Amino acid sequence: MRLLHLPAQEYRRERWRNERGWTREIHRQPEGAAQWDWRASIAEIDHDAPFSPFPGCDRELVLLAGEGMHLHFDDGESATLLPPHQRLRFAGERPLRAELIAGPTHDFNLIWRRDAVEATLLHRPLVGPMVFFAEPGTTWLLHLLQGQAAFKDLARPLRLEQGDSALLLPDPDGPSRLILQGGGELLLAKLRSRSESPL
Repeated sequence: MRLLHLPAQEYRRERWRNERGWTREIHRQPEGAAQWDWRASIAEIDHDAPFSPFPGCDRELVLLAGEGMHLHFDDGESATLLPPHQRLRFAGERPLRAELIAGPTHDFNLIWRRDAVEATLLHRPLVGPMVFFAEPGTTWLLHLLQGQAAFKDLARPLRLEQGDSALLLPDPDGPSRLILQGGGELLLAKLRSRSESPL
C-alpha cells in the first residue's frame, strides 16, 4: 500500500455544481481529473437548497456538525439526518432538496460512479490499533471525526488530527499492511475497483 496524508487545512473549497452551496474537497480519484471515479468532500449547507444531481453515481451523506436537516426527494420520499452522525445512501440522479432544522450543517459526502466502483462507508471507534491489509484494486479513505491517531509502523510516523484524512492506495511495492493507532472516531470508506486496474 501507499499512504497519502490529506490534512484538513489543505481541502480545496469550491462551489456546488448548482452554485447553491460550498464543498471542501478531501480527494477525488483519479486525482485532479474532471471525470472522476469517486470523490469525498465536506458539504457546507447554510440555507435550504436543492442538491446538485450526479447521474450514474451513488452517494452517501453523513452529518458531521449542526442540528441536522430534512431531505425531501421529488418522488415523495423524505429522510432526516440528526446528530451525532446519522447518514443516508441514495442514487445521485434523484432530485432532492435539503431543509435545515436549526442553522447550518457540515456533512461528509462520498460520491462514486456505480459502474466503476463498489463503495462501503463505515463509522468506527478507534481504540488502540487498527490494521489495514493490502488488497488488489482496493483503496481505503480514512476521515478522523474526533481524537488523534498515527500510522507508526513507518520510517517517519504519519499523524492525524481531528478533521484530517488519509488515503491507502494499492501499491505492490509498498507495505502489505499498515497499522493505525490512537483514540477517537473514524469514517472509513472502502473503495473497490470494478475493473482489474487499481483505482
